[in-house]
Amino acid sequence: MQRTSFARMQCSLARGLDVIGDGWTLLILRDLFLGLDRFDDLVANLGISRNLLTRRLTLLVDNGIVERRAYTRRPLRHAYGLSPAGADLVPAILALTAWGERWARPAEGSPMIFIHETCGQPFEAKVCCSACGGRIEAGAVRVLPGPGGAAKPGTMVLARRLHERAEADNDKKIEGEGTA
Repeated sequence: MQRTSFARMQCSLARGLDVIGDGWTLLILRDLFLGLDRFDDLVANLGISRNLLTRRLTLLVDNGIVERRAYTRRPLRHAYGLSPAGADLVPAILALTAWGERWARPAEGSPMIFIHETCGQPFEAKVCCSACGGRIEAGAVRVLPGPGGAAKPGTMVLARRLHERAEADNDKKIEGEGTA
């Protein structure tokens, strides 16, 4: 079954999902982060078919998320590792893992415990504001239209609503200034 491509959507999330938005892909990236760098180890750990792993690794290498390097020439064998773009996905993978720990943890308990190398303590990944350091939660986020926001596939209705909301907020602000 062919996956739907999101590559042409006017949405950063959709375009990112076009490359990594598959459960197998996220698990492959997790395993690479955790140090499994050989094809056969990935197959054994994940229980993934060889042809599916080949397709996913090719996609990740082609998109600059994973790097491939030969570790033997005869026979030719490759090891895989996260590129800088792949390493940038680790916090998102850890945040998804934290969500799984909260809402879908195995009955036997946590399969892994992550330790922050800087302080040596176990941690739960959280998404924090880059400006103030506060935790990001659904009710504490307001969205404004960005410079690339356009009514195109992936943001057809959202772009219009964000612009309407921004205009309404601006009108309220102008009205408030006029009454002061």
